[in-house]
Amino acid sequence: MTEALDRQALASLLHRRELRRLLEVFNDAAEETRIVGGAVRNALLRRPVTEVDCTTTMLPDAIMGRAKRAGFKAVPTGIEHGTITVIVDGEPFEITTLREDVETDGRRAVVHFGRDFVRDAKRRDFTINALSLGLDGQLYDYTGGAADLAARRVRFIGEARTRIREDYLRIMRFFRFHAEYAQGDPDPEGLAASGTERQGLAILSKERIRHELLKLLVAKRAEETIRVLADHGFLTGLLGGIAEFGRFDRVTADDRDNPVPIWRLAALAVMVEEDAERLREQLRLSNDEHRKLAAFAGLLNLLKTCASPLDAGAIRRLVAGHEPDALGIVLAATAGEPSPVVNKEAREALTRYRNGTEPVPVFPLRGADLIEGGVPKGPKIGTILARARQAWLAEGCRTDAEYARGLLNRVMEQA
Repeated sequence: MTEALDRQALASLLHRRELRRLLEVFNDAAEETRIVGGAVRNALLRRPVTEVDCTTTMLPDAIMGRAKRAGFKAVPTGIEHGTITVIVDGEPFEITTLREDVETDGRRAVVHFGRDFVRDAKRRDFTINALSLGLDGQLYDYTGGAADLAARRVRFIGEARTRIREDYLRIMRFFRFHAEYAQGDPDPEGLAASGTERQGLAILSKERIRHELLKLLVAKRAEETIRVLADHGFLTGLLGGIAEFGRFDRVTADDRDNPVPIWRLAALAVMVEEDAERLREQLRLSNDEHRKLAAFAGLLNLLKTCASPLDAGAIRRLVAGHEPDALGIVLAATAGEPSPVVNKEAREALTRYRNGTEPVPVFPLRGADLIEGGVPKGPKIGTILARARQAWLAEGCRTDAEYARGLLNRVMEQA
């Protein structure tokens, strides 16, 4: 099946004021600069274009000089690779000198700057990423990318194994771009080459693997592609453990309008707290990402042991001690399972907490309140507050001033 590409969208792209100013400055009789890659691809598919990259015949120092003479800010964000970020009226554009790979080791390339758009295109990963657009509106396609884009097919440029050996991360990118842009099964040659060269993933940094995996998890066809990864023996190695497809599918159905990668990873791969610890090491997760996985595991364990159906009161107690979004993801993941059972009022209450129409209850006492009442500083304060918090939870998490005064009086009497 093929789909018509929106050539008119390319003209609209060129009429963006800041982008046109940039291209007019960087094109003349001696030098040529084009829009390249994702911006061209997404415009043809009528998808949002949020970032625009350009490629040019100019060397990095010349890019810097011309930008400054035009009154643009120029930042050498990747000058060793030929990339300069040029900011036009507050909007950034990356401009990269045309390149050829001189030497590769599967992780990085030694490049030589050039002036040949064809050679630059053929060193890229996929045909759909090698399209470029000139200031005059001409679309340049040296690898068959437009046909692949219309057919919703992700295909390596040239021989797939050669492209992969240049950078083994292209295996992950192959599956991620398939999930985001393709229809049907993965390209057979690309899939076979990825399987043959999979051992190359071991030489990559865990951070690079994590970056691609989290992007894949929120792609349009994440569910089908994750199963392809599993069926062909990639997924267990990436996760360092087993996957829970049912929960992952339920979460992707629930959060499709606003997917969060780390919550999808939790649904896919976290069953117990040990899974959160393993994934932190396996994927070099940030502290915040690990915290979310651990919160998911803790809530999952708590909710699986609930004997009674959850009502609005139970939800209020839960959000008093747990992030509402984490609770929402766990309940979405376990929907339809024997436990927990959640009634309609509970789901409505959780929605209010998540969208902010009802504030999350906050425990009304502080250590300073006890000290002011005469309790000496020390570990006893924490013990008393913990006991008071248990009472507060059992009594419905009230936050009004009258209740707070009464609770403080009880605590002081007991103290």
